[in-house]
Amino acid sequence: MASLREIKDRISSVKSTLKITSAMKLVASSKLRKAQKEIENLRPYEQTLDEILAEVALKAPSACQSACCNEAAPVAIVAIASNNSLCGAFNVNVSKKLEELISSLGDRRFKLFCIGRKMSESVRSMGFDPEFVSSDLISHPTFDRSSELSRRLVSGFNAGEFSEVVIVYNRFISTSSQKPVVEPYLPYKMDNGELVHDAEEDDTTWDAIRFNEERKYIYEPDAAEIASSLMPQLLNLKFHAAVLDSAAAEQAARTIAMQTATDNAQNLLADLTLEYNKGRQQKITSEILDLVGGSIQ
Repeated sequence: MASLREIKDRISSVKSTLKITSAMKLVASSKLRKAQKEIENLRPYEQTLDEILAEVALKAPSACQSACCNEAAPVAIVAIASNNSLCGAFNVNVSKKLEELISSLGDRRFKLFCIGRKMSESVRSMGFDPEFVSSDLISHPTFDRSSELSRRLVSGFNAGEFSEVVIVYNRFISTSSQKPVVEPYLPYKMDNGELVHDAEEDDTTWDAIRFNEERKYIYEPDAAEIASSLMPQLLNLKFHAAVLDSAAAEQAARTIAMQTATDNAQNLLADLTLEYNKGRQQKITSEILDLVGGSIQ
Protein backbone atom coordinates (compact mmCIF):
# COMPACT_ATOMS: atom_id res chain seq x y z
CA MET A 1 0.00 0.00 0.00
CA ALA A 2 1.30 3.47 -0.88
CA SER A 3 2.28 5.77 1.99
CA LEU A 4 0.11 8.73 2.92
CA ARG A 5 2.78 11.07 1.58
CA GLU A 6 2.71 9.40 -1.85
CA ILE A 7 -1.08 9.49 -1.95
CA LYS A 8 -1.07 13.16 -1.00
CA ASP A 9 1.42 13.94 -3.79
CA ARG A 10 -0.77 12.08 -6.31
CA ILE A 11 -3.84 14.05 -5.15
CA SER A 12 -1.94 17.29 -5.69
CA SER A 13 -0.85 16.13 -9.16
CA VAL A 14 -4.38 15.13 -10.17
CA LYS A 15 -5.75 18.47 -8.97
CA SER A 16 -3.23 20.30 -11.15
CA THR A 17 -4.15 18.15 -14.16
CA LEU A 18 -7.84 18.73 -13.47
CA LYS A 19 -7.33 22.50 -13.63
CA ILE A 20 -5.58 22.14 -17.02
CA THR A 21 -8.22 19.89 -18.58
CA SER A 22 -11.04 22.12 -17.31
CA ALA A 23 -9.39 25.21 -18.77
CA MET A 24 -8.73 23.47 -22.11
CA LYS A 25 -12.36 22.35 -22.24
CA LEU A 26 -13.58 25.93 -21.77
CA VAL A 27 -11.20 27.24 -24.44
CA ALA A 28 -12.25 24.51 -26.90
CA SER A 29 -15.94 25.20 -26.21
CA SER A 30 -15.42 28.89 -26.91
CA LYS A 31 -13.60 28.16 -30.17
CA LEU A 32 -16.29 25.65 -31.15
CA ARG A 33 -19.03 28.25 -30.78
CA LYS A 34 -17.03 30.64 -32.95
CA ALA A 35 -16.45 27.98 -35.63
CA GLN A 36 -20.13 27.00 -35.62
CA LYS A 37 -21.13 30.64 -36.06
CA GLU A 38 -18.78 31.01 -39.05
CA ILE A 39 -20.26 27.90 -40.71
CA GLU A 40 -23.82 29.09 -40.07
CA ASN A 41 -22.99 32.45 -41.65
CA LEU A 42 -21.41 30.76 -44.67
CA ARG A 43 -24.11 28.19 -45.47
CA PRO A 44 -26.91 30.58 -46.57
CA TYR A 45 -24.57 32.18 -49.11
CA GLU A 46 -23.40 28.79 -50.35
CA GLN A 47 -26.98 27.52 -50.62
CA THR A 48 -28.10 30.60 -52.56
CA LEU A 49 -25.15 30.33 -54.93
CA ASP A 50 -25.99 26.66 -55.53
CA GLU A 51 -29.59 27.60 -56.35
CA ILE A 52 -28.51 30.31 -58.79
CA LEU A 53 -26.12 27.95 -60.57
CA ALA A 54 -28.83 25.29 -60.72
CA GLU A 55 -31.05 27.76 -62.57
CA VAL A 56 -28.22 28.85 -64.88
CA ALA A 57 -27.36 25.20 -65.58
CA LEU A 58 -30.71 24.76 -67.31
CA LYS A 59 -29.51 27.19 -70.00
CA ALA A 60 -25.76 26.49 -69.97
CA PRO A 61 -25.12 23.02 -68.47
CA SER A 62 -21.61 22.70 -69.92
CA ALA A 63 -20.49 25.95 -68.28
CA CYS A 64 -21.52 24.65 -64.85
CA GLN A 65 -19.40 21.52 -65.10
CA SER A 66 -15.68 20.92 -65.43
CA ALA A 67 -14.11 18.05 -67.32
CA CYS A 68 -10.69 16.45 -66.91
CA CYS A 69 -8.27 17.36 -69.69
CA ASN A 70 -5.47 14.93 -68.71
CA GLU A 71 -6.50 11.49 -67.45
CA ALA A 72 -2.84 10.46 -66.99
CA ALA A 73 -2.11 13.30 -64.56
CA PRO A 74 -1.76 12.55 -60.83
CA VAL A 75 -4.61 12.92 -58.35
CA ALA A 76 -4.39 15.90 -56.00
CA ILE A 77 -5.35 14.90 -52.45
CA VAL A 78 -6.01 17.67 -49.93
CA ALA A 79 -5.83 16.18 -46.41
CA ILE A 80 -6.97 18.34 -43.49
CA ALA A 81 -6.19 17.63 -39.83
CA SER A 82 -5.12 19.71 -36.80
CA ASN A 83 -1.92 21.33 -35.60
CA ASN A 84 -2.18 19.95 -32.07
CA SER A 85 -3.14 16.72 -30.35
CA LEU A 86 -5.37 16.20 -27.27
CA CYS A 87 -8.46 15.90 -29.47
CA GLY A 88 -9.24 12.19 -29.17
CA ALA A 89 -9.15 10.14 -32.37
CA PHE A 90 -9.66 13.20 -34.60
CA ASN A 91 -6.28 13.01 -36.35
CA VAL A 92 -6.10 9.20 -36.35
CA ASN A 93 -9.48 8.86 -38.10
CA VAL A 94 -8.65 11.22 -40.94
CA SER A 95 -5.21 9.61 -41.36
CA LYS A 96 -6.83 6.18 -41.68
CA LYS A 97 -9.25 7.60 -44.26
CA LEU A 98 -6.29 8.96 -46.22
CA GLU A 99 -4.56 5.57 -46.14
CA GLU A 100 -7.71 3.89 -47.47
CA LEU A 101 -7.92 6.44 -50.29
CA ILE A 102 -4.28 5.97 -51.26
CA SER A 103 -4.74 2.19 -51.25
CA SER A 104 -7.80 2.48 -53.49
CA LEU A 105 -5.83 4.47 -56.08
CA GLY A 106 -3.65 1.46 -56.86
CA ASP A 107 -0.96 2.38 -59.38
CA ARG A 108 -2.29 5.89 -60.00
CA ARG A 109 0.03 8.74 -59.11
CA PHE A 110 -0.99 11.34 -56.54
CA LYS A 111 0.20 14.53 -54.91
CA LEU A 112 -0.54 15.35 -51.28
CA PHE A 113 -1.53 18.79 -50.02
CA CYS A 114 -1.41 18.73 -46.21
CA ILE A 115 -3.25 21.22 -44.03
CA GLY A 116 -2.33 20.89 -40.36
CA ARG A 117 0.95 19.90 -38.73
CA LYS A 118 -0.37 16.54 -37.53
CA MET A 119 -1.39 15.61 -41.06
CA SER A 120 2.03 16.45 -42.49
CA GLU A 121 3.67 14.34 -39.76
CA SER A 122 1.31 11.46 -40.50
CA VAL A 123 1.99 11.66 -44.25
CA ARG A 124 5.75 11.62 -43.70
CA SER A 125 5.41 8.64 -41.37
CA MET A 126 3.67 6.82 -44.25
CA GLY A 127 6.77 7.43 -46.37
CA PHE A 128 5.36 10.17 -48.63
CA ASP A 129 6.68 13.66 -49.27
CA PRO A 130 3.86 16.23 -49.32
CA GLU A 131 3.63 18.70 -52.19
CA PHE A 132 2.24 21.44 -49.95
CA VAL A 133 2.13 21.97 -46.18
CA SER A 134 0.25 24.66 -44.26
CA SER A 135 -0.42 25.02 -40.55
CA ASP A 136 -1.76 28.59 -40.56
CA LEU A 137 -4.71 27.69 -42.77
CA ILE A 138 -6.28 25.49 -40.07
CA SER A 139 -5.14 27.49 -37.01
CA HIS A 140 -6.50 30.77 -38.44
CA PRO A 141 -8.88 29.84 -41.27
CA THR A 142 -9.75 32.80 -43.49
CA PHE A 143 -11.47 32.95 -46.86
CA ASP A 144 -8.45 34.63 -48.47
CA ARG A 145 -6.06 31.86 -47.41
CA SER A 146 -8.49 29.14 -48.46
CA SER A 147 -9.12 30.83 -51.80
CA GLU A 148 -5.39 31.05 -52.50
CA LEU A 149 -4.97 27.27 -52.27
CA SER A 150 -8.30 26.68 -54.03
CA ARG A 151 -7.25 28.81 -57.00
CA ARG A 152 -3.95 26.91 -57.17
CA LEU A 153 -5.81 23.60 -57.34
CA VAL A 154 -8.31 24.86 -59.93
CA SER A 155 -5.61 26.33 -62.16
CA GLY A 156 -3.58 23.10 -61.90
CA PHE A 157 -6.64 21.05 -62.83
CA ASN A 158 -7.46 23.28 -65.80
CA ALA A 159 -3.84 23.14 -66.95
CA GLY A 160 -3.84 19.34 -66.86
CA GLU A 161 -1.51 19.00 -63.87
CA PHE A 162 -4.17 17.02 -61.95
CA SER A 163 -6.66 14.49 -63.23
CA GLU A 164 -8.92 15.11 -60.24
CA VAL A 165 -8.92 16.77 -56.82
CA VAL A 166 -10.34 15.25 -53.63
CA ILE A 167 -10.54 16.55 -50.07
CA VAL A 168 -10.11 14.31 -47.01
CA TYR A 169 -11.31 15.82 -43.76
CA ASN A 170 -13.50 15.35 -40.69
CA ARG A 171 -17.02 16.62 -41.29
CA PHE A 172 -18.68 18.29 -38.31
CA ILE A 173 -22.04 16.64 -37.63
CA SER A 174 -22.56 17.49 -33.96
CA THR A 175 -20.50 18.13 -30.85
CA SER A 176 -20.33 14.40 -30.17
CA SER A 177 -20.00 13.23 -33.79
CA GLN A 178 -17.36 13.93 -36.45
CA LYS A 179 -17.24 11.83 -39.60
CA PRO A 180 -14.09 11.42 -41.75
CA VAL A 181 -15.08 11.82 -45.42
CA VAL A 182 -13.53 11.83 -48.89
CA GLU A 183 -15.21 14.60 -50.89
CA PRO A 184 -14.67 15.01 -54.66
CA TYR A 185 -13.74 18.61 -55.45
CA LEU A 186 -12.76 18.55 -59.12
CA PRO A 187 -14.00 17.83 -61.70
CA TYR A 188 -17.12 19.63 -60.51
CA LYS A 189 -20.37 18.14 -61.80
CA MET A 190 -23.82 19.47 -61.12
CA ASP A 191 -26.65 16.98 -60.94
CA ASN A 192 -29.15 17.95 -63.60
CA GLY A 193 -31.30 14.83 -63.33
CA GLU A 194 -35.05 14.93 -63.42
CA LEU A 195 -36.96 15.76 -60.28
CA VAL A 196 -38.63 12.79 -58.62
CA HIS A 197 -41.83 13.18 -56.67
CA ASP A 198 -41.35 12.07 -53.08
CA ALA A 199 -44.38 10.38 -51.54
CA GLU A 200 -43.64 12.11 -48.22
CA GLU A 201 -43.92 15.57 -49.81
CA ASP A 202 -47.36 17.12 -50.00
CA ASP A 203 -48.88 18.48 -53.19
CA THR A 204 -48.14 22.07 -52.17
CA THR A 205 -44.39 21.38 -51.95
CA TRP A 206 -44.40 19.56 -55.26
CA ASP A 207 -46.37 22.38 -56.95
CA ALA A 208 -43.74 24.85 -55.73
CA ILE A 209 -40.94 22.70 -57.17
CA ARG A 210 -42.81 22.40 -60.46
CA PHE A 211 -43.34 26.18 -60.49
CA ASN A 212 -39.61 26.83 -59.97
CA GLU A 213 -38.84 24.46 -62.82
CA GLU A 214 -41.13 26.40 -65.17
CA ARG A 215 -39.81 29.87 -64.30
CA LYS A 216 -38.34 31.92 -67.14
CA TYR A 217 -35.32 34.15 -66.66
CA ILE A 218 -33.71 36.82 -68.79
CA TYR A 219 -29.90 36.52 -68.55
CA GLU A 220 -27.74 39.59 -68.97
CA PRO A 221 -25.05 38.82 -70.04
CA ASP A 222 -25.71 35.28 -71.32
CA ALA A 223 -26.02 32.25 -69.03
CA ALA A 224 -22.61 30.84 -69.96
CA GLU A 225 -20.83 34.04 -68.96
CA ILE A 226 -22.73 34.22 -65.68
CA ALA A 227 -21.85 30.59 -64.93
CA SER A 228 -18.16 31.16 -65.76
CA SER A 229 -18.02 34.05 -63.27
CA LEU A 230 -19.93 32.22 -60.52
CA MET A 231 -18.12 28.87 -60.75
CA PRO A 232 -14.79 30.12 -59.26
CA GLN A 233 -16.69 31.71 -56.38
CA LEU A 234 -18.56 28.48 -55.71
CA LEU A 235 -15.37 26.38 -55.77
CA ASN A 236 -13.58 28.78 -53.41
CA LEU A 237 -16.60 28.72 -51.13
CA LYS A 238 -16.85 24.92 -51.03
CA PHE A 239 -13.14 24.60 -50.23
CA HIS A 240 -13.39 27.16 -47.43
CA ALA A 241 -16.46 25.34 -46.09
CA ALA A 242 -14.43 22.11 -45.85
CA VAL A 243 -11.70 23.92 -43.89
CA LEU A 244 -14.25 25.45 -41.51
CA ASP A 245 -15.95 22.09 -41.14
CA SER A 246 -12.68 20.48 -40.11
CA ALA A 247 -11.87 23.33 -37.70
CA ALA A 248 -15.26 22.97 -36.00
CA ALA A 249 -14.90 19.18 -35.85
CA GLU A 250 -11.48 19.56 -34.22
CA GLN A 251 -12.78 21.84 -31.47
CA ALA A 252 -15.76 19.53 -30.91
CA ALA A 253 -13.45 16.52 -30.59
CA ARG A 254 -11.17 18.43 -28.21
CA THR A 255 -14.14 19.53 -26.10
CA ILE A 256 -15.31 15.93 -25.72
CA ALA A 257 -11.76 14.68 -25.02
CA MET A 258 -11.17 17.30 -22.33
CA GLN A 259 -14.60 16.62 -20.80
CA THR A 260 -13.76 12.91 -20.62
CA ALA A 261 -10.34 13.68 -19.12
CA THR A 262 -11.95 16.00 -16.55
CA ASP A 263 -14.48 13.35 -15.55
CA ASN A 264 -11.75 10.71 -15.22
CA ALA A 265 -9.63 13.09 -13.12
CA GLN A 266 -12.55 13.79 -10.80
CA ASN A 267 -13.22 10.06 -10.36
CA LEU A 268 -9.53 9.40 -9.69
CA LEU A 269 -9.40 12.29 -7.24
CA ALA A 270 -12.39 10.88 -5.34
CA ASP A 271 -10.76 7.42 -5.15
CA LEU A 272 -7.42 8.86 -3.97
CA THR A 273 -9.13 11.06 -1.37
CA LEU A 274 -11.04 8.04 -0.03
CA GLU A 275 -7.83 5.98 0.11
CA TYR A 276 -6.00 8.83 1.87
CA ASN A 277 -8.76 9.23 4.45
CA LYS A 278 -8.81 5.49 5.13
CA GLY A 279 -5.05 5.40 5.58
CA ARG A 280 -5.10 8.47 7.83
CA GLN A 281 -7.92 7.00 9.92
CA GLN A 282 -6.03 3.71 10.22
CA LYS A 283 -2.89 5.54 11.33
CA ILE A 284 -4.78 7.53 13.96
CA THR A 285 -6.49 4.39 15.25
CA SER A 286 -3.14 2.62 15.49
CA GLU A 287 -1.63 5.50 17.45
CA ILE A 288 -4.61 5.55 19.85
CA LEU A 289 -4.25 1.81 20.44
CA ASP A 290 -0.54 2.27 21.15
CA LEU A 291 -1.33 5.00 23.67
CA VAL A 292 -4.04 2.93 25.33
CA GLY A 293 -1.79 -0.12 25.48
CA GLY A 294 1.05 1.91 26.98
CA SER A 295 -1.14 3.43 29.67
CA ILE A 296 -2.46 -0.02 30.72
CA GLN A 297 1.08 -1.32 31.07
